[in-house]
Amino acid sequence: MAKKEALRELQSRLAERLQNARSQADSASWLAVECAGQGVLLPLAQAGEIFSLSPLVPVPHTQPWFVGVANLRGRLHGVVDLSRFLGLAAAGAAPEAGREQSRLIAFNPALDINCALLVDRLAGLRSAEQLQGDDDGQARPAFAGPRYIDAAGRRWQALQLATLAADETFLKVTR
Repeated sequence: MAKKEALRELQSRLAERLQNARSQADSASWLAVECAGQGVLLPLAQAGEIFSLSPLVPVPHTQPWFVGVANLRGRLHGVVDLSRFLGLAAAGAAPEAGREQSRLIAFNPALDINCALLVDRLAGLRSAEQLQGDDDGQARPAFAGPRYIDAAGRRWQALQLATLAADETFLKVTR
């Protein structure tokens, strides 16, 4: 029971910090998440609400990274396993055994897409002041933003959710 209360408190603090960060448009800020052990940054302005993992209804004959449909606050959302979509986890791999830290992150309603991303865990918020550019010169898809490195030496890949929402491969399944 104490774990659930601590998790609720963490989510509450994170939601409050998320709201405060959204109101500060001066500098870039991101929601940091982990997918298959990799750090991913989602722009706060493009991310929507964060949900606990809810029951998913599988959809047959879809891509392996499209894990199903979830009812989030009375609206149906397609759910994409972000680690599989990015190729960080094998398409045939079984879902991670311990999903208690997994979360669904909906796209901002302004992006007009009823979709949520399944991530392994939340890693807090990051601001531009906490990160330095880390360009390795590798080609990336259009929705992949810059790479960063934090003070601890951890690498983070920024994603542009607005560009991802318009990506042809992504749209074939989520719309």
